[in-house]
Amino acid sequence: MLKKTQQTYEKDFYAWAIHNAHLLRKKKLSEIDIENIAEEIESMGKSEKRELLNRFAILLAHLLKWKCQPDKQSKSWKLTIKEQRFELIDLLKDSPSLKSELEKKFSHAYQKALLITEKETRIELKKLPKKCPFTLKQILNKNYLPS
Repeated sequence: MLKKTQQTYEKDFYAWAIHNAHLLRKKKLSEIDIENIAEEIESMGKSEKRELLNRFAILLAHLLKWKCQPDKQSKSWKLTIKEQRFELIDLLKDSPSLKSELEKKFSHAYQKALLITEKETRIELKKLPKKCPFTLKQILNKNYLPS
């Protein structure tokens, strides 16, 4: 049975997922595809972390754009800042342990934000702040906009 389950996993992920969910609910633990279930659960966690860090970098980039180009501030930028904050806060509510990932990956996310900012504004990287000019508290504060 396990070999058939493995083949289903490789050929039809959806069918595999539905079948294993059914087996779990029926407590037929000896029939479930433990290795692939563990791999998928781990992958889901990594995906959540990637989404969090990508949204964080986009938020940082728009805060940088807001700070570095006050004459080009727009409603669109402001709404992107609000949207990314909203999404970040939702992710953190669903998975509070991800907050430590924000703290650990702050510098990495800022480096990515610098690249996004340079690409979207054409401001040279060397003219952007080397160190993030915002604190995590400011970044997550729904009312904060850099002056």
